[in-house]
Amino acid sequence: MIFKARPDGQIDVNGRTVRCALGKAGVVAAADKREGDNKSPVGVWAIREVLYRPDVYPDGPTTALPVKAMAPADGWCDAPQDPAYNRPVKLPYPASAERMWRDDSVYDLVGILAHNDDPPVPGMGSAIFLHLAREDYSGTEGCVALACADLEALLAVAKPGDAIEIAADQAGG
Repeated sequence: MIFKARPDGQIDVNGRTVRCALGKAGVVAAADKREGDNKSPVGVWAIREVLYRPDVYPDGPTTALPVKAMAPADGWCDAPQDPAYNRPVKLPYPASAERMWRDDSVYDLVGILAHNDDPPVPGMGSAIFLHLAREDYSGTEGCVALACADLEALLAVAKPGDAIEIAADQAGG
């Protein structure tokens, strides 16, 4: 199944259309995606696995996808020249890395999307996730973000091989 996220801030989940947040700077062709550009890469990205905070989801999320509990020292490397670029790391890490165990709850439940990961190309964008939206659905740094109930509903029907499609805007970008 492919869950289509559109630049107008809508995504189709289990037969209904719900709100989502995409990159603060809109969407961009995957070949033009760059680290730190705040754009969501256009394309179809498999959901590789789901990370979750065990203090929030003690029994783990309901999904057929592979799942892994996070730990407070988990990070994600976003330093293009580091060998662990666009890979999970343990904090503290000597290169730039995003903290996964956050105080703002947006990463309490995270789908790892298959963008720039096989293998990672330095500078082409890291940490493109499916995660929880802020209450105001403010733009992301390139991820797809949904309300908690909507993300839980999506993950409940997702199976290995399912993907998120980030659709291009009408101008093709």
